[in-house]
Amino acid sequence: MTPLAPTPITLALPKGRIFEESIELLARAGLPLSLPEKSRALQWKMGHVTLLELRNQDVPVYVDLGIADAGIVGKDVLAESGRSIYEPLDLNFSHCRLSLIREVGATGPVHRVASKYPRLSAAYLSGRGLSAEIVRLSGNIELAALTGLADAVVDLVQTGSTLKANNLEELDVILRSSARLVVNRTALKLKRSELRPLIANLRELVAVNGKLAAPARG
Repeated sequence: MTPLAPTPITLALPKGRIFEESIELLARAGLPLSLPEKSRALQWKMGHVTLLELRNQDVPVYVDLGIADAGIVGKDVLAESGRSIYEPLDLNFSHCRLSLIREVGATGPVHRVASKYPRLSAAYLSGRGLSAEIVRLSGNIELAALTGLADAVVDLVQTGSTLKANNLEELDVILRSSARLVVNRTALKLKRSELRPLIANLRELVAVNGKLAAPARG
């Protein structure tokens, strides 16, 4: 494990379970981090590191615009954001898949699709020569298929238990997602003494756990 230079850096992490897993992994990689106590704080300073706790969808924005030097975010959110961010590493946790979902036995054409992922949904349909209205929703996406609001939905699936309980099924997997390390391109040059060893240490840790994905080209 390579020692990290104490260069001040800012990290953007999503709220929830990924936040906790990310801090544990980053601490093992050599950063002076520990899980903060529950509070209303939105940022924390730990040694030379500033942590920002954000909504998942906001992480790519903060990293792309340079407010954060690096961050961790799901591949599904990163792809939906359309942001051009350096993505050096698949961290191999928080696995799920983005899928096209309908009621079991549903037939007929798909005229309307509901999703939290309108960009990815539109690209998927276009790639298959399908034309459908995309309705953006923010919660309980499956309910759109059950109530007739939409003929199909595009949503995340982990175990599939929610689908089974509601008589829904996956028709196609659009994207397989996991937590990804993302880095601001300018920060990678200006703070290379901290960020490059951090990437190397994380790569080593993930490799030990197996299934290390090939790095994305920056």
